[in-house]
Amino acid sequence: MTPVPFMVKKVQRDTADTFTIVLTDVERVTGMTFAPGQFNMLYVFGAGEIPVSISGDPTSTKKLIHTVRVVGTVSRALRRLRVGDFVGVRGPFGTAWPVQKGESNDVVLVAGGIGLAPIRPALYYLLANRKKYGKITLLYGARTPSDILYRTELEQWRARFDLEVEVTVDHGDDTWWGNVGVVPTLIPRAPFDPLNTIAMTCGPEVMMRFTVMALRKRGVNTDDIYVSMERNMKCAIGLCGHCQFGGKFVCKDGPVFRYDTVAHLFNKREV
Repeated sequence: MTPVPFMVKKVQRDTADTFTIVLTDVERVTGMTFAPGQFNMLYVFGAGEIPVSISGDPTSTKKLIHTVRVVGTVSRALRRLRVGDFVGVRGPFGTAWPVQKGESNDVVLVAGGIGLAPIRPALYYLLANRKKYGKITLLYGARTPSDILYRTELEQWRARFDLEVEVTVDHGDDTWWGNVGVVPTLIPRAPFDPLNTIAMTCGPEVMMRFTVMALRKRGVNTDDIYVSMERNMKCAIGLCGHCQFGGKFVCKDGPVFRYDTVAHLFNKREV
């Protein structure tokens, strides 16, 4: 419950409403370890705290990286921080992506919008242990070309021969020469074996719903599909009830869920 002070090393604007903040621990020499998919509580003095997925490399313990979308008081306060300022950090919390389960299988990662941030640590892990996996595919969708997250890194990933990357936008412009359409439309032609595939998806709930439908239509088993339900989290310990999802709490039982364990709630409004 007690935040640990971390120093701001960098604040980088990604899109019009999204930025990435890099933090270093000034007290613990060993840094902080985390599993891909987990989140931290970030506390800004005088403003409050919010849950934010860790979006950096899980093999690097010397710094914490969080990508944040500006939607409220605390996220605006985070964006105003400068190098040398301090942030309180609690965590890591939550369940992780099943990267070990994916060993010897194909892995497909499907992200929409800022959902690429919680997915990125899993991709870092997969690439760091590349020989343990079959085909690895990243499918990413954004609203417009200007909303694409981690553009430079996406270009580097696309240049690899051991990774398949497809990017699409909902609405193109005269600068865009790539795919146009929602990200689930990329699934039918993605290069993976559906009977031997672990799928992980994060993004708006409507996007994940259609992603799951496309994966199931392709032949992926429901118990091999994982979703990240990052929504309405506030306290991280299941006390406030903001993130209650049926009989589960996203902060304690998630945010990563195996799809078949939440399928009965997934399509219900106001759950």
